[in-house]
Amino acid sequence: MNAHEQQRFDCLYEQHLTNLTLQGKRPATIDAYSRAVRRSVAFRRPATVGSEVH
Repeated sequence: MNAHEQQRFDCLYEQHLTNLTLQGKRPATIDAYSRAVRRSVAFRRPATVGSEVH
């Protein structure tokens, strides 16, 4: 994921967390939904998500 894609993902991810909180979802639900989003992105871009090569 390049820097622009990462920035966009981070923004959308934060918006997702905010929306779930505003909807009154329980912490366990927010965690599960957020984990699903992260896993989905990791599946699509396995070499770059979560472990940047330096």
